[in-house]
Amino acid sequence: MEPNYPLLAALVSLLLGLTIGKAWERYKLRGGRWIDRRKVRESLHYILGLDFLVTNQLDLAVEELSKAAEELTDTLEVHLLLGSLYREKGQVARAINIHQSLLQRPRLTRREHAHVLLCLGLDFKRGGFVDRALEAFNEVRRLDPENQYALMNIEKLHEDQHQWQEAYEVRRTLDNQSSGEDATRSQAILAFLENELGLQALARGDYASATERFRAAIDLDSTVVPAYLNLGDLYAREEKPAQAAALWEQLVHEVPERAYLAFDRLAALYPKLGTPERFPQLCRRLIADNPQDWRARLALARTLETAGASSAALELLFEALVYNPHALNLHQGIWQVLSRMDYERSLVQRYVELTRHAVFYVDPHVCMRCRYRSTELLWQCPHCHEWNTFVEERIAPAKEHEEMGV
Repeated sequence: MEPNYPLLAALVSLLLGLTIGKAWERYKLRGGRWIDRRKVRESLHYILGLDFLVTNQLDLAVEELSKAAEELTDTLEVHLLLGSLYREKGQVARAINIHQSLLQRPRLTRREHAHVLLCLGLDFKRGGFVDRALEAFNEVRRLDPENQYALMNIEKLHEDQHQWQEAYEVRRTLDNQSSGEDATRSQAILAFLENELGLQALARGDYASATERFRAAIDLDSTVVPAYLNLGDLYAREEKPAQAAALWEQLVHEVPERAYLAFDRLAALYPKLGTPERFPQLCRRLIADNPQDWRARLALARTLETAGASSAALELLFEALVYNPHALNLHQGIWQVLSRMDYERSLVQRYVELTRHAVFYVDPHVCMRCRYRSTELLWQCPHCHEWNTFVEERIAPAKEHEEMGV
């Protein structure tokens, strides 16, 4: 049988390719020398450094990675990681020195150069060197035009400086590169930036541009709460109460969990429209849709108390207390009604029983991204600078803890 030379040649080529591939996994040419890449994975100091990093022991991680950097002088990733750790520890000067020295290495690939520059830009940003950070991130974009991390950091730098138009333009670029969940998130950020541009227009008295910006924000994302509030306030200022009411009612419909932000506005506006009954109707509808809505009960109770229905108001407040026994404004409302009812003994006793294990607080909010805490609802976190990440933090009632055996 005659040998099949083409098949034999193909098998030899395949084996040769696998051998070269395995060698490339282990070795890499840098600066005219072959570097053993497997040494990184076999370095005890590197492995320990990563372990300490994962367990958030930054000082020990720096110590081990410093030793790894000494024995792996040619390994780029170890030095990049060490510099970034110094930045996270607040030692910005050391981080800058490490990353700048990496830029001096010969024969960096284009992508490696861009990555080192990105780390350097983050160093400058952490140190407050805004111009130098922007310069570094823009250089990353020149080397790697699709680098989204550079674009996001440029956007955040503009936001920090309240340069909303510049931030908006960068976000538009990012939006064009986004898809799926990222695209939805990008649209939401664009909406918040439109709202900020609307506030800028409002501050300079350009009401037409402000209206256009607030409306554009709502069109981009129907859940962008501050745009509803700001545009409604603008309509109210322009003596357009019906339009303001319609807008705030749209907010209540689109984002019922934030409806309470429009309560005071609607409660004041409906009487001007000659329909004061619409506010208690709205509150009752919200309670029917969500029985745990304690804020709707509080708002309705205040309306009833003003109308002289103290008993009905107190009953609503007691109901709200069951769902959120820690809200200080609920307790203040109860004591106000009790004082009007001359502190009837049975009602005071009922209040005491309901609040025996309560801890009072003033509606604390926490950022879902970085856990930053605030006593007020913020639309952009001042710590991690992300948009719309605050939620109301609830303390579980003591009774629940007892049932769980805590």
